[in-house]
Amino acid sequence: MSHTDKRIGFVLLSNSACPLPSTRIAVLNLFPLLRAAGYDPEIVFEPASATETPELAGLAERAKARGCSLVFFQKVHGASVLAEMRKLRGLGIRTVYGVCDRIDDEIVRATDATTIVTEFLRQQHASELRERIHIVHDGIERPDICHPHDSDAGSTPASRLQAVLVTSSTLETIPVIGRLPRDLDLTVVGRYPESPSLKQAIRGHLKRALLQPSQPGLGTLRSAGFQTRAWHPERVYADLLDTDIGIIPVDTRFDPLPGREVSYWEVKSENRLTLKMALGLPVIASPVPAYLDIVEQGVNGYIARTRAEWLDAIDALRSPEHRRQIGLAARRTVLERFSMEAQARKLIGVFEKLLAGAELTA
Repeated sequence: MSHTDKRIGFVLLSNSACPLPSTRIAVLNLFPLLRAAGYDPEIVFEPASATETPELAGLAERAKARGCSLVFFQKVHGASVLAEMRKLRGLGIRTVYGVCDRIDDEIVRATDATTIVTEFLRQQHASELRERIHIVHDGIERPDICHPHDSDAGSTPASRLQAVLVTSSTLETIPVIGRLPRDLDLTVVGRYPESPSLKQAIRGHLKRALLQPSQPGLGTLRSAGFQTRAWHPERVYADLLDTDIGIIPVDTRFDPLPGREVSYWEVKSENRLTLKMALGLPVIASPVPAYLDIVEQGVNGYIARTRAEWLDAIDALRSPEHRRQIGLAARRTVLERFSMEAQARKLIGVFEKLLAGAELTA
């Protein structure tokens, strides 16, 4: 196979100059590993601002002119995307659809192969399509960073426990847990202003409180007692290391995808969990399906479904030695299985079979 036969065009969800985490983790981080394997990854489309439904007119001809033998579509969909996928097929250029939280049988049919982040999500597709859907997880970005457990091993339980929650949203309430225990401090790292003034924070909260009715089972911002931090791709590691436990509480009420019997929260990837586990941080999480195959209860983490189970797990992790044992077991569980190298090998396996002209089955 010549060098040009291994030129892979990539259609991105977001711009590579300021990528969304999913673009960075699922695509850009893999480029050096693809190059090391002899592939020539090339961005053939990236939007000025992130969009799942870009206008791609002319993409197929552009990919052919650049010598691409395969085009990878990151999560995008819509009429324009489908039209270009079909044109690529007509030109003899293979296509791969990479997705993390959508169920789209039409696009799976239109492409030669699909990569998806969880087995649960694969099972939500039409049964006749599952053999062409392949699991490629989100890879761990910083395997070199580890929580400094030795510093507190053997010490007596602290009077207060420090917890961290990383989210892609701007939480104003803590799902499931509601009001935090008095001796638990929580930092929520998410889509918050970098450093809002106290006056702005109070004004914003009062406005939301007036506009939104309270929800049963959720604590208000004031009663929850957490502090917020703006998410940053590098600083998030310092935020995670400067804490005792990680928590991932999820509102598991029925919230179905359009036309489906499965809720949005059920199709989430393992990324938020494996990020924390790779650092050796003990984690308590809601029962997101992707988490259930990773967490061994009380051994490398905790799954909690009710407020009572959350409080029990928090109490169990007040012991520094137990936190150390759980954290180190968590790190061992995910480091190789979810490494960037392991995911690159899986993706390359899909590419190799397609470019060899094989009909792909999982």
